[in-house]
Amino acid sequence: MRLVDSHAHLNHPDYHPELDAVLARAAEAGVTAILVPGYDLESSRQAVALAARDHAGAPALYAAVGIHPHDAEMCDDAALAVLRELLAHPRVVAVGETGLDYYRDRSPREKQQAALRAHLSLARETDKPIILHNRDADADLLRLLRAEGLPAAGGVLHCFSGDAALAEEALALRLMVSAAGQVTFKNAAPLRQALVTVPHDRLLIETDSPYLAPVPHRGRRNEPAWVAEVARGLAAVHGTTPEALAAATTENAGRLFGIRTG
Repeated sequence: MRLVDSHAHLNHPDYHPELDAVLARAAEAGVTAILVPGYDLESSRQAVALAARDHAGAPALYAAVGIHPHDAEMCDDAALAVLRELLAHPRVVAVGETGLDYYRDRSPREKQQAALRAHLSLARETDKPIILHNRDADADLLRLLRAEGLPAAGGVLHCFSGDAALAEEALALRLMVSAAGQVTFKNAAPLRQALVTVPHDRLLIETDSPYLAPVPHRGRRNEPAWVAEVARGLAAVHGTTPEALAAATTENAGRLFGIRTG
């Protein structure tokens, strides 16, 4: 089956010594494309550099550029100018990741909200979809998205961990919903109940590597090859085959990000 890992931080230092091996395992698992998002300026530059390289025989790499809410205080005019320049590269297909994180609160909430507004504006300006991070911030995220509006190119609520009510709101906003390794966790029954409400044509899958390795790899450093386990877990939730789920999510990734998936 053909798979797209729609969110994998291959720009993370953990992968530098063995990136070729990681990509080879992904290809062997059927992964045809991987989206590498930035989380600050340096990782955004690295994502673009990875996507621009020729990785013969490996999945196609694409980049997104943005500043994670943990680092929202660095999202000033100069930083936005750098992101704007990076967005001109043909392998950059989205803005992000950006959003709100009230669990860690590593940046003041008003700074996070301002940074998200700036990323939304940048996505509208460049006609790119937006990749949204959300942790313990449902109400403010939805309020801000309704007030600001999404880019015409749409967006995705990545690494979805909410309930059915949040899934319904995300769908009403025309967002895609992306499932990660948590869908395989024993204690994730409420998440599975939410994900079953999302139509097949609005689903993506991801690893969020190096985090959230799925069962049976839980506790290890995650990698794109294991997006196959996410596909199997989500297929079970939807009562379909992994092959059908993989085909749907691969098509959705191609449509949202405008990428080749096979």
